[in-house]
Amino acid sequence: MTTTTELAWFKSSYSGSQGDSCVEVAVAEQAVHVRDSKDVSRPAFAVGREGWGRFARYAAEK
Repeated sequence: MTTTTELAWFKSSYSGSQGDSCVEVAVAEQAVHVRDSKDVSRPAFAVGREGWGRFARYAAEK
């Protein structure tokens, strides 16, 4: 199992330079992990890669 400290986290290119209201994402073999960039000590959550793909397609349409 991969721990969240072993993951390579990144922010969206749409994130502002102020660092507010951002999420960070890390892609692993089995899941996509998501966390609050303002408080990385809070637990991240994981979404299956297929579910993440559906979410990303939905968000791109809006």
